[in-house]
Amino acid sequence: MPQPRATTDQALHRIASETLGLETLETRKSDSLDFHEVSVWGVKAALEQAYEAGRKAAPPQPPTRTICPACGREIETRPL
Repeated sequence: MPQPRATTDQALHRIASETLGLETLETRKSDSLDFHEVSVWGVKAALEQAYEAGRKAAPPQPPTRTICPACGREIETRPL
């Protein structure tokens, strides 16, 4: 079940504010307000936080059983 839009927006606004130092994600129709200099490590941190928030919000996945192509035994894989 996907996250409700409001919950997603809240997470994005929190990450933008706390990690990137942005006041808002709304368009304000002004270059000086809508464009920001952000370090690559800041972008990386924001992307990692967004990925982790999405991973935590996803429903748990059951393990998958398959045959190992190398040894022929049945194995079980689980998502991280």
